[in-house]
Amino acid sequence: MADVWKLDPDRALPADPAMRVVARELYDSVADLPLVSMHGHVEVEAIRDNLSFGDPAELFVIPDHYLRRMLVSQGYTNEQLGVAPVDGSGGEERDHRTIWRRFCENWKLFRGTPTRYWLEHELVEIFGITVRPSAQTADEIYDQLVDTLGRDEFRIRPLFDRFNIEILSTTDSPQSDLAAHADLAAEGWGERVVPTFRPDALFYPDREGWAGGIRSLSAASGIEVRDYTSFLDALRQRRFAFAAAGARASDHGHVSADTTPLDAADAQRVFDAALRGDVNATRATAFAANMLFESARMSLDDGLVMQLHPGVSRNHSAEVHRRLGADQGFDIPVQTEYTRSLQPLLDAFGLDPRFRMILFTVDENAFSRELAPLAGAYPSVLLGAPWWFLDSPGGMSRFRSLVTETAGFYNTSGFVDDTRAFASIPARHDLARRMDAGYLARLVAEGLLDLDEARETVHDLSYTLPKKAYARRDALA
Repeated sequence: MADVWKLDPDRALPADPAMRVVARELYDSVADLPLVSMHGHVEVEAIRDNLSFGDPAELFVIPDHYLRRMLVSQGYTNEQLGVAPVDGSGGEERDHRTIWRRFCENWKLFRGTPTRYWLEHELVEIFGITVRPSAQTADEIYDQLVDTLGRDEFRIRPLFDRFNIEILSTTDSPQSDLAAHADLAAEGWGERVVPTFRPDALFYPDREGWAGGIRSLSAASGIEVRDYTSFLDALRQRRFAFAAAGARASDHGHVSADTTPLDAADAQRVFDAALRGDVNATRATAFAANMLFESARMSLDDGLVMQLHPGVSRNHSAEVHRRLGADQGFDIPVQTEYTRSLQPLLDAFGLDPRFRMILFTVDENAFSRELAPLAGAYPSVLLGAPWWFLDSPGGMSRFRSLVTETAGFYNTSGFVDDTRAFASIPARHDLARRMDAGYLARLVAEGLLDLDEARETVHDLSYTLPKKAYARRDALA
């Protein structure tokens, strides 16, 4: 009989025995704290409708570009992993057991990756799996998961409670009617699930579908968008509607951190050209930078925290994007400059007590060179948690080493996860708490921090700081 699969209770804690004792104490003190999940992408309708997660392929493989990109890098196609072509031509694998077998047969590919950590936590701690994935165990695990996922206690709302999620943000387009959020609020979930305003698609007027987005914005706001001025008015209306629905933040995923404003006449010319369908990429990029500046200005009135995470070349494979659509695992980091790019915005708003900005990056060189000094100087700026490719043991460890000496702990947002995979949320927070406990244990061992200070700091990083970073502005007064 094979050994029962169990996880090391000290996983991700320091290897040094003396440091591990301290890290274990620190981790244990925060392991059961509520989760503050303020940078999420779970669909609000799934929570409203209390959906089940289907079968193992539907939960773990098909929607997870982290997982699929590793298999694709080894020669599988996304279609073999269940992703359907956007043109409806078919050809994707429809047998979900076969998809699951392909994943289990390649379990070793995930060794050393954060995906492995999250999957282990989910399979063992949440779903009670007792054998490691492999070609030999794939069917056994599949059958057990199908049975488990069919139970009412494994629908999304019971798991929400079991995970001890205090608040979770969704990501919503400006055109959303927020009806699902209203439904949840009517059931008493209005402080537990909140929207986030994500206007990227409207800020790049050279993108496909922009004109249709403008028409939808007009319908949602009740303001006919005919020019740049009415465009700004419609955005303001929607931001206030989001704030009224409980939103705490706006979210901006631009390629560049440029925030150079345009004068109104120039912005109008770009907008007019976009309505005619003849705006070029250079002018569209300048317009997007201008809209980051205008978004900061709007936040002074509506109180939404401004989240900015530039530096990713999205949909790097034109062929995959054409065939399968966006977000299929081909988003690649690019070098990003912040100091000069953010200066126009920070000159205008950086010292205003009404303004708050949380900066994320996937360019690690920027942490110590630019981002930590910016957060260590401007009272409006916080550093977001290690994001995307960096929400890993190594990325988190490097983040603390690179930013703490300049920005300290209290100019960061604490940990906020970034995932569409609902079941991975507790795993991501667990890993962050372990890594912070390890970092603080090292400071204690080196005589740079007292143990009582470390206890307070690990609690703040896990819970207090994210709550404060995304608190309503009136709650901070």
